[in-house]
Amino acid sequence: MSTQRKRIGAGIQSGSSGYGSRETGGLKKKWKDRLPVALLFPGAYSIGMSNLGYQLVYALLNNDPDIVAERIFYPDAGESARSIESNRPLADFPVLLFSISFEQDYLRLIELLVMCGIPPLAAERSESINSAASPGSSHPLVIAGGVAVFMNPEPLSPYIDLFVIGEAEPVLPGLMNILKENLYLAARTPLLARAGCLRGCYAPRFYQQEYNSDGTISAIAPPPAMPARIRRTVNADPSGCAGHSQILSPDAEFANLFLTELGRGCSRGCRFCAAGFVYRPPRLWSSKAIISALSRRPPETNRVGLLGMEMAAPEELSKIARHLLESSCSLSFSSLRADAMGVELIDLLTKSGIKSAAIAPDGASERLRRVINKGIIEDDILFAAESLVRTGLKNLKLYFMIGLPTETEDDLEELLRLVHKIKTKILASGRSRGRLSEMTLSINSFVPKPWTPFQYHPFAAVDDLKRKLAFLRKNLGRQANIKVAAGRPENALLQAVLARGDRRLGEALLAVTRTRTTWRRSLAASGVSPDFYARRTRSRDEIFPWDIIDQGISRDYLWTEYQRALKGRITAACDTKKCKRCGVCDGG
Repeated sequence: MSTQRKRIGAGIQSGSSGYGSRETGGLKKKWKDRLPVALLFPGAYSIGMSNLGYQLVYALLNNDPDIVAERIFYPDAGESARSIESNRPLADFPVLLFSISFEQDYLRLIELLVMCGIPPLAAERSESINSAASPGSSHPLVIAGGVAVFMNPEPLSPYIDLFVIGEAEPVLPGLMNILKENLYLAARTPLLARAGCLRGCYAPRFYQQEYNSDGTISAIAPPPAMPARIRRTVNADPSGCAGHSQILSPDAEFANLFLTELGRGCSRGCRFCAAGFVYRPPRLWSSKAIISALSRRPPETNRVGLLGMEMAAPEELSKIARHLLESSCSLSFSSLRADAMGVELIDLLTKSGIKSAAIAPDGASERLRRVINKGIIEDDILFAAESLVRTGLKNLKLYFMIGLPTETEDDLEELLRLVHKIKTKILASGRSRGRLSEMTLSINSFVPKPWTPFQYHPFAAVDDLKRKLAFLRKNLGRQANIKVAAGRPENALLQAVLARGDRRLGEALLAVTRTRTTWRRSLAASGVSPDFYARRTRSRDEIFPWDIIDQGISRDYLWTEYQRALKGRITAACDTKKCKRCGVCDGG
């Protein structure tokens, strides 16, 4: 096999815009006697190559000697969708595997299928699956995985032949074995019937949804030979080495940054955070597994990015920080838990020369942070802000949400006071160093997500969100050393609609991609009400579209957590050694 695969490096021109020629670590394998799989990311190359999960699936597929997996991204303007490794079009691949991380990816997935001449609706594809030798006479098998679809696959179910529900490591090898043995021997429907019996695989064509007169779901009817609900898969063991970058690229959003994950899931139980629930039980990799991953970085690479610093225990962070200091590595990260600032970590941040860092209070007030079960207090935020600025930080970023359950004007007033206290502290620290730091407030609208206690709560009215943003901009936007960056509430509304949608919404998405009008008008023309999905309070016993998935979480637990949130009561973090509250650790 070593003679039939090679690393893509300088001098090998491949893929769209020559991205592959500037990479280190990419694989180019011969196609002969192998199953070709297109690993699609419905976004830009720069974003996809900064997605560690996407890279891990790429490596997992290519570790199989009988598979050749190549990457395809949403093309740059004026280009077509072709693979990075061998510059092949989508039509050459019999299997398309989409990686879907965000709801906003749904429309681009449909657009990719349309622009490549593949019938977007699964029901319109041929029974025969296309061969690389005869493209056009049949159609590829379309598979989708990623966190967005194992939260709620239903909006994409009209377009997808098979979903991979859960983490890839436990399910992809078995699924690929079935495809290697049967792809060209069986028609699409019997092949999907077999694959749909694997744990973690969902073939939506075999399941029917029935509706009440008010539009809510009355039943989800499974076929006799398939599971009533699809149990998501979990990778419990990193096999001695944590997940890490496979490919480094100067064109990635995090250019030539070696990424390593600290674990999966989170014990904190923030009630707005879907990842904290669908990745249960929380699994923090040992410092030994993480250091093993870090040791696999290329010798010339000393920039390291740690994913999941928000959930890591301070003592584990200290061990990792000590290792990075001893290895002369600099650290990069997206955001940091406000109560995780140990001495070794602060020392590492100082020596890393980080110019910008973020912490996420999320809730505008101390009361709202109890509502969302954030688990940090104002003193933690002030200490973290001051500690970060002392490392030489030029810009401190703070993440806040507006439109959270029970939010009032008083909460926003408290946000103003908190920002003033932070500014006072960091300016004092900056003056002592002779350089003032700036503060950026990133303010986004809260979106209720499936499998969280807030799945029952409605999305706030767009006009109210705009009014709150205007209030914050008026009181903060003109202050020296403070910048306010805010997402558009209309975009958050679309995310809320997609996150909580069902198949009827999914069918209407095709119209959105084909018309030149706004998404709201396109949905209205298709008879779909965005408010039905986003702005409606859900009852305790309503059947949700995502109930087809079994996350192992008790519905009673999520409802109880929602009620505790409305009363401002906190819940202790997960302790998997003794905690059995949510049901995941009892589910097997």
